[in-house]
Amino acid sequence: MFISGKIQSVVYRNEDNNYSVVKISSGGEVLTCVGKFPSANVGERVEIDGTITKNEKYGEQISVNTIKILPPNDEEGIIKYLSSSLFKGIGPTTAKKIVDRFGKDTLTILDLNPLQLAEVKGISKEKALGYAVCYREAKEYEKTIMFLANYNIGTNLAIKIHNKYLDQTEQVLKTNPYKLVEDIDGIGFMSADKIAQKIGLPANSIFRFRAGLLYALKQNSERSGNTYIKKQDLIEQVLELLKVQEEDGLDKIDTVLSQFATECIVKEFVQDDEQCVMLTSLYFMEQSVAQKLLRLKNEYEKTPLDISLDIADYELSNGIKLHQHQREAVEIAVNNGVSVITGGPGTGKTTIVKCVLTCLKKQGKKCILLAPTGRASKRLSDSTGEEASTIHRALDLDFKNGEGIFFAKNEQNPLPYDVVIVDEVSMVDSQLMFNLLKAIKHNAQLILVGDKDQLPSVGAGNVLSDILQSGVIEVKELTEIYRQDAQSYIITNAHAINDGKMPKLDNSSKDFFFENKPDATEMLHTIISLVTIRLPHYMKTEASKIQVLAPLKAGICGVDNLNKELQKMINPAKPNSLEIQTECVIYRTGDKVMQTVNNYEQTWERMTKEGYMEYGQGVFNGDSGVIESISVHTGEITVLFEDGRRAIYARENIFELMLSYAITIHKSQGSEFDIVVIPVISGSGMILTRNLLYTAVTRAKKMVVLVGTKQNIARMVHNNYTIKRYSMLKQFLITEQEKYKLLFE
Repeated sequence: MFISGKIQSVVYRNEDNNYSVVKISSGGEVLTCVGKFPSANVGERVEIDGTITKNEKYGEQISVNTIKILPPNDEEGIIKYLSSSLFKGIGPTTAKKIVDRFGKDTLTILDLNPLQLAEVKGISKEKALGYAVCYREAKEYEKTIMFLANYNIGTNLAIKIHNKYLDQTEQVLKTNPYKLVEDIDGIGFMSADKIAQKIGLPANSIFRFRAGLLYALKQNSERSGNTYIKKQDLIEQVLELLKVQEEDGLDKIDTVLSQFATECIVKEFVQDDEQCVMLTSLYFMEQSVAQKLLRLKNEYEKTPLDISLDIADYELSNGIKLHQHQREAVEIAVNNGVSVITGGPGTGKTTIVKCVLTCLKKQGKKCILLAPTGRASKRLSDSTGEEASTIHRALDLDFKNGEGIFFAKNEQNPLPYDVVIVDEVSMVDSQLMFNLLKAIKHNAQLILVGDKDQLPSVGAGNVLSDILQSGVIEVKELTEIYRQDAQSYIITNAHAINDGKMPKLDNSSKDFFFENKPDATEMLHTIISLVTIRLPHYMKTEASKIQVLAPLKAGICGVDNLNKELQKMINPAKPNSLEIQTECVIYRTGDKVMQTVNNYEQTWERMTKEGYMEYGQGVFNGDSGVIESISVHTGEITVLFEDGRRAIYARENIFELMLSYAITIHKSQGSEFDIVVIPVISGSGMILTRNLLYTAVTRAKKMVVLVGTKQNIARMVHNNYTIKRYSMLKQFLITEQEKYKLLFE
């Protein structure tokens, strides 16, 4: 329905996302309208296209689809407009004086000749000019938001675009909408391409080729985890993206790559006899990681300490006896600037970390324990008895004017620790390692701990693998299994899978079970029964504590469908429960959810142990929690995360959260769950691999249940396919080490 009227009052407005609840006077009626208003000032006229909805709590409302804001055109409206929050310092009395003097011409005078306002008693020339600035900025802002709305750009992105280009926004978009891809996070090639088509920009525009190349390079790192790409692969991807024939596109691609090289956007080089292209930011990032690792390694030239007595004291106080390989690992970690301890489950990595901490503390060194995710840091803290932190939190995320990601800890303000120990390092990508190394002080020690056979990081880079393959950092690989129960199969089956052998599936252990279900629908029903009835009864636990880890998102036994079906059983709709329904997902209070992207701007609060409120920002991929409350009125969701942080999500950011009764195996990296249920399905050999199954099994502490067929398990066990990641860290480490040798040997 179409409404034309005047804003009478603003019931609610969220300035962060422009979500507003306003009362609008139209045709003698007062109507409640809800939606995103570019501005919401009493007295403004509006033209709205909306849909009538009924809210149980608030009654009949009009949900706004499109809106046009117009200035007031009568004296009463102008008085209300001038005394709104838009003009600080003008109250109803002053507003009336202004309108009494200038009548309906008030806004024209404010726009074209604001100094005339000084004719009104109490208004100086400075104030008059200030009011004019407010008015013009508001007009420009509203104009920009409404202009961008024509291209289906949401309010949040529109605000980012306006803040970047200000009054040049319209000109930038009409000249080169593809510039958004380069300048604005959240605008992809497809969005810019649609705008360009509406504007009428030709398909062979050089701007389009720039955006296409940049998009392909970013996708290569963000989705595939590569830090560089073969030039021929890049060309093929861009031609496919732009739907351009090779003969029509090659010259333009070469032209753009030359431009990018001149502008220091990309680096071109030869690697393994192939011409390659890499974003300059990633090139220097990986080069810096190599330089800083070798700086730490080579600066630390202290005489190796004999720590045999310290190890003996640790053994005595803990009632254990370290294996010779474990002793060697402790000695390597204590006596080197940079070291890596790697090994599978049960090989004693935690024991080594605890022993290393004991030895280093006896030397008077100040240590910090870090992990990539909140869940991994909690696991590290529980297993060592020492406080642990996420890397992001330790580096102290510090946003500066929304222009980029900054950490307060860096070269100028390093971490105040002599030793930095990082667990689950296989999850650490190039960017996070770059920022961590910037914050480690000179002559400090870095100890990296992880399982080389886990899945690689979600973000771009191949940090652990490249370090191991470079051969320039001290490494101790643990292969002996020490943590083993005669009736436990989790660890032995995990190692069997990793060695390419079938796990024992005889259901004779207390912690590893197999349910033979060849049909996908049978598998689904079995998983639901296991999670909601059988395992809670058998293990004396809640269904919400059992984690399903699935290989894929799609399909009957994919994450999306499993979450939908498990939600029905574990957290069904109730008369008193609130929910929000999106196109694909229903979110309810009490639902388990997981953050699916890094959002460095998301604010949160947390009550500390000391009883005061702590505030911060940044919620990261893999952070898990529970929906604590939902505001149907504002569309906001409040999530309480496992580490006590409480974050409020605006309606348009809900897509960042997924239900997490079931999650992908990739999302489970760094986590540990008491009970894990794994559907073993058939599918692509590029996805259903040995290390995927190995990663899933090693997430369990107390029990694993595989549901599927032995044939599919065997296919995964015998499929050692790994997608090659293209990264330069290994080469940079080797090159930088050679430089050190030439300089100092």
